[in-house]
Amino acid sequence: MSVSPWLKSPFTDLTGALVSHQWYGKCADLELKVMDCLEAHGLNKGVQVCKDIMDDFKECAYRAKQQKRYTAMVKERERQYAAGERTKEDRYAPGPPTDSY
Repeated sequence: MSVSPWLKSPFTDLTGALVSHQWYGKCADLELKVMDCLEAHGLNKGVQVCKDIMDDFKECAYRAKQQKRYTAMVKERERQYAAGERTKEDRYAPGPPTDSY
């Protein structure tokens, strides 16, 4: 995990916030916890000590488990449809009303 840029310049100072999760809100708290932990323990030891927090942050940012769960549900629906357990109308649940948020 890279914490600082390879080449330090005023341009990297101006654009450094664009590659962080501080603008998006959902993973901002976890990102701050990871950075605080890495700052407290140093980068080399911090990768081992802060592994749990870093794994939580990576899951929040990339949503790998959520995507695998979604894919498994779609495959199960397709399997049930192919086996005749679901009809074409019953294949997917109806969507929410048009004016709902």
